[in-house]
Formats: sequence, C-alpha cells, structure tokens
Amino acid sequence: MLTLTENADAVVTTIVGREEASADAGLRIQTAEGQGPNGEARFAVHVVPSPEPADVVIDGVASRVFLEENAAEVLSDKVLDAGVDDEGAVSFTILPQQA
Repeated sequence: MLTLTENADAVVTTIVGREEASADAGLRIQTAEGQGPNGEARFAVHVVPSPEPADVVIDGVASRVFLEENAAEVLSDKVLDAGVDDEGAVSFTILPQQA
C-alpha cells in the first residue's frame, strides 16, 4: 500500500486545508492519459471533498489521500514524498518503498 512521508503528509494537509473545509476532504490521485518520458504511469492530483466509492483511502497522520483503483494498483509498493520550492510551488515524488 502507498505510504506517505512526513513531508507529504504535511503538504497534503496544507493543500487540502486551503481548498476544502470538509472533514472528509483529501487529495485524490488518479491515473492520467499518456506515459512519462520513461514509459512510467502519469498521475493527476486533485483536492476533493470526499473519496469516490471505489477509491482506496490512505490515512496519513493529519491527511487523507484517495487513490483511484488503477492508481492504487500502480502505487501499491511506493512512497509519496512532497516538497515546496522557494516560490511556493508543490511537487510530488513517487519513490520505491525500502525493504
């Protein structure tokens, strides 16, 4: 199952808190069309008020992430990390889980 780093948990909490007041709100990750430069899956990320019925829900320490079924399968053995640059732009990184 996808896990979140402390950074990702904090960034998701901040993003969701700015955009959505619902207690059920979270960040939804779904597969996107096309592939990345190395043939990897691409993903779209949105703040949503609640998960879709088939979503896999990942509870972080202070955040919630909803994975669309295909994204949940692709990300099942990954770690989601996040960072914010000096201009406030957020970037997410998908890393392999450590054994």
